[in-house]
Amino acid sequence: MITRMGNPVSWLAIQPGWKVLAADGSEIGEVDEVTGDERTDIFDGLSIAVSALGQPRYATAEQIASIEDGAVRLTLDHVQAEQLAQYEQPATSVEIEPDDHDGLLDRVAADVRQVEGNIVEPTQDHEHPFNIWTRLAHLIRRQRS
Repeated sequence: MITRMGNPVSWLAIQPGWKVLAADGSEIGEVDEVTGDERTDIFDGLSIAVSALGQPRYATAEQIASIEDGAVRLTLDHVQAEQLAQYEQPATSVEIEPDDHDGLLDRVAADVRQVEGNIVEPTQDHEHPFNIWTRLAHLIRRQRS
């Protein structure tokens, strides 16, 4: 299969919902998340949604052959891409803010953020698979892109 290559773009331009292609051009899935450090311009890899609510797979930066507007091509063939390891969310941390506000709205907002964090992205001290709520939130985000 011969496919045209678009203009190459930076890893910083990658958006959730972009197509992820195997080396032969067959579609593997969609970009779910980009991992890296924008401040130091270090690209680590991608989590790839291979189904609507399934656990995403992870491709390292070394497994990325090219990035073009709307698509990321892997160095792997379709079979190898299907065997990519499951992506696990990195350990999270809690940011503690000083309690120097006595306003009711500040307390309510803090409580809402805590409840939301516990449901959607609970604090974990180790890498872990995506929970169903996170996968659902990522599906909605990919659909909006």
